[in-house]
Amino acid sequence: MSDSSSSPTSCSCSCSSGPKLIFGCSGAADVGAIADRAARKLSQEGVGKMFCLAGIGGRVSGIMLTTQSAEKILAIDGCALDCVKHCLQEAGFKEFKHLRLTDIGMEKGKTPVSDENIAKAAEQGKQLMQA
Repeated sequence: MSDSSSSPTSCSCSCSSGPKLIFGCSGAADVGAIADRAARKLSQEGVGKMFCLAGIGGRVSGIMLTTQSAEKILAIDGCALDCVKHCLQEAGFKEFKHLRLTDIGMEKGKTPVSDENIAKAAEQGKQLMQA
């Protein structure tokens, strides 16, 4: 419903936009740490809201509902294992942007967790969210 008498809870996606959510890898590898920090940076910059991937894995109802209402979703994986991508897909989410840091030249086990690398990852994520 999109008429002005509708309550916000009965309003469909046509009358309001959902949140822009960012899910980042937080794995033990350097690229996992960069993915996590890039997701946090994007959240701090207002590109989207970093959200809880563990809640997706655990199928926590509130987190699932919020994610279902998302206007855009960005998944940031550190490496080719694609844990973030797979978690979202296993939970039934198919429409999202995906950034894998090894695809932008970061090598697992050999990439320092530096401000420069975090900024590079965040910039790629920002571009995906704006596309």
